[in-house]
Amino acid sequence: MKKWFILIGILVVLFIGGYFVLSFYAVKFIQPHLQKVMGPGLTLEEMKLKTTHLSARGIQYEDPQSKKRFLQIEEVRIYPSLLSLLKKSLHIKEFTILQPSFFFYRSREGVFTGPWVTMKKEREGEEVSEEKEKKQKKGESIPIQIDRIRIQKGSVDFEDRKVGEPPAQIKLRELDFEIRDIRYPLASLHSPIELKGKMKGRTQEGSITLKGWIDAKTMDMETSLKVREIEVKTFEPYYQKRVTAEIESGYMDMGSKIAVKEKRIDAPGEVDLINLHVKEGGGMVLWIPAETLVSLLEKKGHQIKVKFHVKGNMENPQFNLQETFLTQVAISLAQALGIPIKVVGEEVLQGMLKGEKGLVEELQSIEELFKKKKEKKR
Repeated sequence: MKKWFILIGILVVLFIGGYFVLSFYAVKFIQPHLQKVMGPGLTLEEMKLKTTHLSARGIQYEDPQSKKRFLQIEEVRIYPSLLSLLKKSLHIKEFTILQPSFFFYRSREGVFTGPWVTMKKEREGEEVSEEKEKKQKKGESIPIQIDRIRIQKGSVDFEDRKVGEPPAQIKLRELDFEIRDIRYPLASLHSPIELKGKMKGRTQEGSITLKGWIDAKTMDMETSLKVREIEVKTFEPYYQKRVTAEIESGYMDMGSKIAVKEKRIDAPGEVDLINLHVKEGGGMVLWIPAETLVSLLEKKGHQIKVKFHVKGNMENPQFNLQETFLTQVAISLAQALGIPIKVVGEEVLQGMLKGEKGLVEELQSIEELFKKKKEKKR
C-alpha cells in the first residue's frame, strides 16, 4: 500500500511539472499574436511570461494625432489552455483586464472616437489583389476560442459635445464585466454577458446591472438592465432641449428588457422617478407646463412611475433613440399624472410612424390644451 502512495505522489509531481512547462510555452505562442495588433499610440511598460499566464502591465493608448488618451490598463493576464501547442488553434481559458480606464468622445458633429486599436493597414494607393488577400487570410487566420473575458474594477469616461455646451459627462466606476464563449473568426453564438458597476452623479453614485447574452457576430442580444438611484440631473444635457423649467433634484430607478435583432431594438421598461422636485415658475418639462407639474407632483409625494417601449430600426437615419425615449417618457408621465392627453393619443402613435418632426408637433398640442383650459377658467 505504501508503494502505491509513493507512485501516486510521483505521478502528481510529474503532472504538475508538465502543466507548468506546457503553460509556459503556450503563453510564448500567444505573445507574437498580442504584439501583432499593436499599432501607433499603443505602449506598454512590461510584458512577462509567468508560469501559467502572459502578463502585460502599464498599457496605454493615445491617439497619435489628437494626443487624446483613450485607454489605460493596470494589467492584462492571458491564461492559455494546456493543449494550445498541440492543435492548429489557440484556446484561451481566460483573458483578464485589471483596472482599465476607457475614454470615449463624441464631437459636435456626432463623430465618435475611442480606444480603437486596429491592425496596420496597407499603405494608401497600394492595391491588394483578391488572390493575395485570400492567401493572407488563409495564412493568418488562426481559430481562437476564449472561454471567458473579464474586466475587473474598470472605469469609463464619456464626453459628449454633440448635446451642446457644457458637454455631457457620463462617468462609470467600479465596473466588473464578464463575457463567455467567444470565437474568432466570429461565430454566431449566444455568449453570456454580465455587467455590474456604478454611475457617478453630482451628489451620489447609482448602481447599474446588466445580464443576458450577445451574439458577437450579428450583435443581436437579449439583456435585462437595472439601474438604481441614478441622479436625474446627470442626464440634463440630453433633456435640456425638451425641458425649459429647472429640475432641482431627483433620482431614478429603471428596469428594461433590451432585445436587438437584425439591427432592430425592442426595449420595454419602467422608470421610477423618486424625490423629483421641479422649480416653480415658467417653462415646460417634456411639453408639460412646469406650474401644472409642480402641483401634481406634490399630490403624488414627488414620486411617480412611467413606462416606455422603445422600438425601431437603428440603421434608419430617421430613428433617434434619444428622442424616442424622451417622447415615450413624456406620454407616460402625462398619463401617470392624470393629464388628459386622449385628444392626441391616437395621433401620437401615427406621429411615430411619420417621424420625429410629426411626433413633436403632436405632443406640443398638450401645451395648447392647457392654454385653452386656463382661458375657460377665466
